Amino acid sequence: MAKILIIEDDPLMLRMYEKIFKFEGYEVDLARDGEEGLEKVKLGKPTLVLLDIMMPKMNGFQVLEKLKLDPDTKKIPVVILTNLAGQQDAETALTKGAVKYVVKSEYDPKQVTNMIKEILAGYTREEVPTAPVKS
Repeated sequence: MAKILIIEDDPLMLRMYEKIFKFEGYEVDLARDGEEGLEKVKLGKPTLVLLDIMMPKMNGFQVLEKLKLDPDTKKIPVVILTNLAGQQDAETALTKGAVKYVVKSEYDPKQVTNMIKEILAGYTREEVPTAPVKS
């Protein structure tokens, strides 16, 4: 089962996405700031990280940078989910290694969930074992 780590400081957003992803059958872990998020990535090894940018202690860009520099976490796909709608912010996030940049106000939660499911399908497909060859 895929595990999603949501790093978000807005309690309403955190609870909403936690409920949606759990309903969809995913294991969900939560972090309320960038520092806690980094710790949970290292301990829990999520399949995907959903990351906000504007957070206390450490912002999303800093978290993304640290994740992508660490050999143990650099392959974990990171999706930025933020209210920052600037083109520059999106380019920065994608350049630093995010697989997608999603502006919260431009999509409803169901659309965001579907995007995450598609991304996870692409990443987990690589891990599907091949059927043993019968002799």
